[in-house]
Amino acid sequence: MNKKAFVLAACTVLIWSSGFPGIRASLLGGYTPEHLILFRFLIASGLFLLYSLLPNVHFQLPKKKDLVRIVLLGLIGITTYHVGVTFGSETVNAGTASMIIGAAPIFTTIISFFVLKENMNAVKWIGLGIGFLGICLVAYGSGGGSFGLSRGLVYVVIAVIATSVFFVFQKPLLARYGAIELTAYFTWVGTLPMLFFFPGLIENMQQATWESHAAAIYVGVFPAALAYAAWAVALSMGDAGALSSMLYLEPPLTILIAWVWLHEWPHTISLIGGFIAIASLVFVHILEKRRLRHLLKT
Repeated sequence: MNKKAFVLAACTVLIWSSGFPGIRASLLGGYTPEHLILFRFLIASGLFLLYSLLPNVHFQLPKKKDLVRIVLLGLIGITTYHVGVTFGSETVNAGTASMIIGAAPIFTTIISFFVLKENMNAVKWIGLGIGFLGICLVAYGSGGGSFGLSRGLVYVVIAVIATSVFFVFQKPLLARYGAIELTAYFTWVGTLPMLFFFPGLIENMQQATWESHAAAIYVGVFPAALAYAAWAVALSMGDAGALSSMLYLEPPLTILIAWVWLHEWPHTISLIGGFIAIASLVFVHILEKRRLRHLLKT
């Protein structure tokens, strides 16, 4: 693997892993979910705007045939996803949220099967079944030993479904637009509905602690903007499959960061469930790579 691509991808995964604790820190320090969402994406949108104005950067205008898809995906992948994650993080700890979001490939595979008619073999179905068992255990643990879905958990589940839909339907656009410019368009579109949360933002910021402000600025600059740019550059230089497999490190890294930063630790049952879900994805990923290699040899 390209060494520079590996370093960029590793930094990106680390930054994204810190995003969940960063959101929790902002909320615990006085930000309301709606005002945190708006504040961090005003920052992210501003950074993408500054990038687009650089002398050597030239964004192509979206084609008419792509406008509807870009708008819908911006509303789903940015607005819906981050509203779900942020409101969910009020009551769901960072480690638990990251384990559920880390299981997004399970939902992505199901959507791809029903919508894109992608083939599913027995290994994938078994992996999905094991993965769902893991998610159920995460939900059980986060519910304090019951299978009832808390409001926060529902928000996180909505977020994971949103990001899965986003991942599946953005694929055709990546063939026609640069990854950074496409992310910028999604971010700008997704930020617009967040302006609905503007009333009371200034008052809320005045009441929040300086630690909360620092965390809010951090999650606006790094996980919401710079990490996406770094990931796009890494994908342009390295093998997408190999780099994407690094995302499986995100939940354990998040748990460690949340433990150091917030002194949070998920319920033991949630940890076991998260391990099962992520392990099932890794298992399927490895077997699929071996199967493809065998087909290429034959």
